[in-house]
Amino acid sequence: MKITALKLYPVQPRWLFLKIETDEGICGWGEPVVEGHAHTVKAAVEEMAYCLIGKDPRKIEDLWQTMYRTGFYRGGPVMMSAIAGIDQALWDIKGKYYQIPVYEMLGGACRDKLKVYCWIGGDRPNDIQHQAMEKFEQGYRAVKMNATEELHYIDTFDKVEAVVDRVAAIREALGMKMDVAVDFHGRVHKTMAKVLAHELEPLHPMFIEEPVLPQNNEALREIARSCSIPIATGERMFSRWEFKNLLQDGYVDIIQPDLSHAGGISECRKIAAMAEAYDVAVAPHCPLGPIALAACVQMDTCTPNVFIQEQSLGIHYNQGSDLLDYLNDRSVFTYHDGFTDVLSEPGLGIDVNEELVIEMAKKGHNWKNPVWRNYDGTIAEW
Repeated sequence: MKITALKLYPVQPRWLFLKIETDEGICGWGEPVVEGHAHTVKAAVEEMAYCLIGKDPRKIEDLWQTMYRTGFYRGGPVMMSAIAGIDQALWDIKGKYYQIPVYEMLGGACRDKLKVYCWIGGDRPNDIQHQAMEKFEQGYRAVKMNATEELHYIDTFDKVEAVVDRVAAIREALGMKMDVAVDFHGRVHKTMAKVLAHELEPLHPMFIEEPVLPQNNEALREIARSCSIPIATGERMFSRWEFKNLLQDGYVDIIQPDLSHAGGISECRKIAAMAEAYDVAVAPHCPLGPIALAACVQMDTCTPNVFIQEQSLGIHYNQGSDLLDYLNDRSVFTYHDGFTDVLSEPGLGIDVNEELVIEMAKKGHNWKNPVWRNYDGTIAEW
């Protein structure tokens, strides 16, 4: 079996889908994208075609090493996201060839079901209590919300109180029946992150996410010492070599590699195994489309230190299309009592609606994240 073509489809709301074709008619799907830079990643995938065309798609590790190591310059969000989507598609092909789901090729299932969480509140969090109750009625038992709007290096305490009040509103309505994760989103600088984490501690969040930017991971030491809330980070880290120092430092409780950014199933599986050796949990980052989520679920199914999975159904970014719109069988991602079932069909376990993908790719997208400024006009982290 040989790879014959790579076809790329930028589709709304902000995704990029990849189809890899073979001479035996077996095709695989992947999702290589950096949100806000879809066209850049598309070009990177196209540049990697020389490593792939004419090669056996089943030799996944060799192809991965070829893409990663033979270009001299390596790593970073664009190149690793390009490799990630290709890797997902190769696993999809291999599973379909052998007629088994990906997790069976990675040691088999170690769980019967997978806990999931959903988003509430939007970029500028609001209406939190109502949305949390609504999600509870829909069968979710865990939600995540952005903590705050823009915060300066040192900012007013009323912004901290507003975050605490929002989380407290969920606790008032649902008590401890709903797990609540609070995403600092790298918006919060070290000093304010310590204050905010300390004030949230009595409300017992499930975790705080990316309390500082990954470039400032050394600050996790101080944050970890100031509170007992589990700390999660890793969505903007792109290889096992970046996670190595984070795990060795010992101040993170949950890592969140993104299977569309950090080298795909192959690399994230290795990252998760490294984390297990440090007694660290995994909660893969996935505010993306159905292919990325399917890749996550395949890895989650055979990875014991995964404890929960992010998914994007109804997320505030999904304007124009949503998670299930590109699938022929939407029932594969059915959530009940806070869990979803494992995906048992061959490959990634989903059936992509290719006709809709082709049609939506004609429209394309040019999604960019907002540009925020602080009260004094300086650029703020989004």
